[in-house]
Amino acid sequence: MKSGIWQVCFYNMVRRNLGQSTRSIYLGLACLSLSLHVLLAFFCLSVLQTACVFPSSSSSIPGTDTQHHESVSQSPASDAASSNKLQRRPHDEVRHKLTANMLHHKVRGSLNEVTEKSKKLIGVGKIIQKVDGPSKLEALFKHPLYNLPQPELQQDDWLLRLKTEEDAKDTESQEEEKEDIFPDDSEWQSNSHEEGYDKVTWTTDVETHPPWLRFHLGISRWELYNRKDPNLAQLTHYLATQRILGAVQKKGGTQLKLLISFPNYGQALLKPMKQSRHAETDVNLFYFSDFERHNAEIAAFHLDRLLGFNRIPPVVGRLINVTTEIKEITTDRRLSKTFFTSPAGNVCFYGQCEYYCSVEHPVCGQPHMLEVSLATMLPDLTIAPRRSWRSPWRRSYSRTKLAQWEKDPAYCDTVKQTPPYNQGTRLVDLIDMAVLDFLMSNMDRHHYETFEQFGNNTFLLHLDNGRAFGRHSQDEPSILAPLQQCCRIRRSILLRLRLLSLPDFRLSDIMRESLTQDPLSRVAPLLSEPHLSALDRRLAKVLQVVQACQEKHDDVIYNDIEGHDQGP
Repeated sequence: MKSGIWQVCFYNMVRRNLGQSTRSIYLGLACLSLSLHVLLAFFCLSVLQTACVFPSSSSSIPGTDTQHHESVSQSPASDAASSNKLQRRPHDEVRHKLTANMLHHKVRGSLNEVTEKSKKLIGVGKIIQKVDGPSKLEALFKHPLYNLPQPELQQDDWLLRLKTEEDAKDTESQEEEKEDIFPDDSEWQSNSHEEGYDKVTWTTDVETHPPWLRFHLGISRWELYNRKDPNLAQLTHYLATQRILGAVQKKGGTQLKLLISFPNYGQALLKPMKQSRHAETDVNLFYFSDFERHNAEIAAFHLDRLLGFNRIPPVVGRLINVTTEIKEITTDRRLSKTFFTSPAGNVCFYGQCEYYCSVEHPVCGQPHMLEVSLATMLPDLTIAPRRSWRSPWRRSYSRTKLAQWEKDPAYCDTVKQTPPYNQGTRLVDLIDMAVLDFLMSNMDRHHYETFEQFGNNTFLLHLDNGRAFGRHSQDEPSILAPLQQCCRIRRSILLRLRLLSLPDFRLSDIMRESLTQDPLSRVAPLLSEPHLSALDRRLAKVLQVVQACQEKHDDVIYNDIEGHDQGP
């Protein structure tokens, strides 16, 4: 009997202990499950907020995606407090409480951070890179052929000039007369009061002039700029770093280009990246149907400088944010209507132009960042008018017809008798341009321009080089037709070409080093190695043409450096 009672008591005690242990286990599991659900809810909320800010996309620009996620994760301390409040609400309620205004500010702030970090990625502000070993570029520019004595510039040899003291006095007297008529100065405000622009404080002192104005004032009858002018480096740095204030589509032309404005009234011509640097023009594509390339504009400026021409306005590469530096600031309605987000999440636009301005040929960021070239604008046509000349060796721009020069081997005889090619340096100026175009394989030279103020006795502007560097695997000998048919070349350019064919000054090596000075070289080389090798190959062909001319004619060399101790 007693043993039965003990058994019952023992069973009840064990059952009670087991029940307490089971309840403890169940309670622990419930707490763990609740904690996991709370953590999962917080994780989903953070993912939702990130997805609202940026579309997911893979970027081909090195480091862009990493930079993007870092910028999203960083937020001000004021956002942290509001974030704690949001986390205490149900997930669905949080989604409905996010306002469009909050999203706009977050998006713009994050995009600006992406832009700044992308600029740091390519080293904007540190344009000149160190080159291993002795600098061939520095040695080239120290060579006597690049330091020839220049004719002393007279007052009429400058395109623009500052007012003299007498002119200033006349202006002051006129202003005093106006003040007598309009005594209220508040009615006459400077344009510098426009929103976003810097207050203008320019004087006759050169130190107060912005780089673009110094460039304009440095244009002379013989060249666009002096290679030794320190303002050249300041100007390219300015183009690569200044805040973009406005962007509108540039009128005219066959392909998309934008006019960019800066806070101190400077302007630049933007051409966007439309294809990879390694993409070669299709052999079945006509020259007038080819894409324009942003890196071709940059490389053309460097090549023109290496040849000693100094006839292309300074060009620099830049990485811009399509959203914050074009879409959100443009006042061009026609341009703004063409923006869209691609299925890959990239921000794209296509503008309106004659060729390749359609949704099938968009310009796209990755997802927001876009490579572009920025070319310094020349003085306004109202200040410095330019004359456009039809090139005698212009192509027919027809799929079936040939131009006269392509059918007549003696075509140059006609050109030599036609003004302005019958006197002065205009013919050898045109042949200079043909050599430049052949080296970079530019077949699209239908017109050229000169400044009207200088008449016919001046240099030719080498503008619009976007269709250069399209093919590296083949050369186009027809570009050299002016040299082949006229058998005439400047002595200075011939000596420089021979210098650039030597191992110590090989053109491809010099060009490679020069291009490293551009900010976009931090992303990828601006010219691929096949394009650089093509420069050496084409240079040898130019020298072969000159040699063939010298074997047939006696007056091939136009001696523009008489007295130089190196003979041709």
